Amino acid sequence: MEINFEQLINLQNIDEKIKDISHFLDSIPSQLQGIEKKITDSAQIVARAKAVLLQNQKKRRDLESYVQDKKVVIAKYRKQLNDVQTNKEYTSFLKEIGNVDLEIETMEEEIISEMLSADDLEAEIMTAEKKAAEIKDTFLKEKDLVLKKEKEREGLKNQLTKEREALIPAIPSDQMALYKNIFRKTSGTALSPVTDDFCSLCQIRIRPQVLNELIARQEIILCENCGRILYWKPKK
Repeated sequence: MEINFEQLINLQNIDEKIKDISHFLDSIPSQLQGIEKKITDSAQIVARAKAVLLQNQKKRRDLESYVQDKKVVIAKYRKQLNDVQTNKEYTSFLKEIGNVDLEIETMEEEIISEMLSADDLEAEIMTAEKKAAEIKDTFLKEKDLVLKKEKEREGLKNQLTKEREALIPAIPSDQMALYKNIFRKTSGTALSPVTDDFCSLCQIRIRPQVLNELIARQEIILCENCGRILYWKPKK
């Protein structure tokens, strides 16, 4: 009985396409996760910059409050100067006032430094926010494209599955069982064309007698090396 290799070849073509589509669909979650991570990472850069700015603002408020407290202390010292009785006490108050004045001056310089840092941080935040918005826009478009491809591939997979189901009844059950077994063992390639006396997949040379049997197409012949179903495919 002549073997209709066209049906088996068509089945393999369909199964290979379904396999490739399945691999793509399996990769969708990781693709989407990667996109979401890039969006989240860019947003976190903005969040970290804002957190630093908040710390800066809190430090400035604390310094300003500290300065105000020290100015109150100086005011009290200056008022007490009027009540001192000796030069020693007067000198002591002046020394305390000088120490506090110096401390206030140091704190005010630090406040100015923090204000300059805040300006830099605000500029950094504006730049980061702009970049984050651009990144989000870019990757949301990429996400939409991935989801669109997912929908297209799912539709194509359904179509191929229907074609496969329609093809199977035309293939004898023993050939179908053999095909399935080899397909599973070889991770999706059950048939190998023979051209120029070689198995196309494992490159082993086919004996002349086997070549004649392949051309006759009267029986299923397996490759002695890779175990796939061989079929004759003459050069074009």
